[in-house]
Amino acid sequence: MTEHSDQAATPWAMTQSLEADAAGVARAATLLCAGAVVAFGTETVYGLGADATNARAVAAVFAAKGRPHFNPLICHYPDADAAFAHVDASTTARLLAAALWPGPLSLVLPRRADCPVALLAGAGLATLAVRVPAQTTALTLLRAVGRPVAAPSANRSGRVSPTTARHVLDGLAGRIAAVLDSGPCPVGVESTVLDLTAERPSLLRPGGVTVEAIEALIGPVERGVPLAMVERGVPLAMVEAARSPGLQVSHYAPDAPVRLNADTVRGDEALLAFGPPRPGAGAMFQLSAARDLAEAAANLFVGLRGLDTEVARLGLSGIAVMPVPEHGLGLAINDRLRRAAAPRERRR
Repeated sequence: MTEHSDQAATPWAMTQSLEADAAGVARAATLLCAGAVVAFGTETVYGLGADATNARAVAAVFAAKGRPHFNPLICHYPDADAAFAHVDASTTARLLAAALWPGPLSLVLPRRADCPVALLAGAGLATLAVRVPAQTTALTLLRAVGRPVAAPSANRSGRVSPTTARHVLDGLAGRIAAVLDSGPCPVGVESTVLDLTAERPSLLRPGGVTVEAIEALIGPVERGVPLAMVERGVPLAMVEAARSPGLQVSHYAPDAPVRLNADTVRGDEALLAFGPPRPGAGAMFQLSAARDLAEAAANLFVGLRGLDTEVARLGLSGIAVMPVPEHGLGLAINDRLRRAAAPRERRR
């Protein structure tokens, strides 16, 4: 076990780095049950976990991330039976769970009257987002905790999501109790969020399960509240999209400006490439030379982080992104890229 500190005054003088073995899992479970905040790897990205039944622990997640309190969290469970004990599961929900759980799919369902999850975890809504992750260490941890674990991505709010324990420590060392290091996340983008509370299912956030896979099981899916509504000034807390995490206009954002659908690249730009790279960039990261969308999704946040560092180091003007197809996992990749490129206030 190693420890990492932060210069700023934070709730934790040192953040423990735990190995993904029996001792590390046991320590992480003990900390979570005691109300501490612990990051852990899933198949999608690293999550910032807290006991979802403990309102003070959930509040500590918001504090560590600097996250708006109206943005709900996803609750993680070791199996579908545990998840559906806290929400009213429809026939559609059970069908999807049987086919796609464990996996990168979060379902928004009505809370049961006796649901023990803190209201803060669901932003005070009458609904709850639940999922069962497809990662062995995460499932072992959830079974050891024996309670739902609320876990948004383990990064400062609005920043690039972490796919390694090192990424977590880069942003949160000294702000959380521990990180359980289970290695790189194979999917690399967050879970798909599907709202099942209306007559027709609604896609609130594209992610690691493609909409095509979902529609093959349950038929047509609405695409949720358009991002354009938020961009026109409709408060996020007032629209249906508030049911889902990760829907701020500017989200998953590096410090460097991001330019999308770049057919050419300037010498003062870094290039996020997909397929044969455009010539002339000052720096380059390849998402997938073979134009494989699964490989690109797994590399997306690593690439944004790496190029952000190179832009600062080399004095470049920003990041140019080559076009990515808008189908399959490309839907999730482009969603994250559009949010990374959205206008935002300058960080202090």
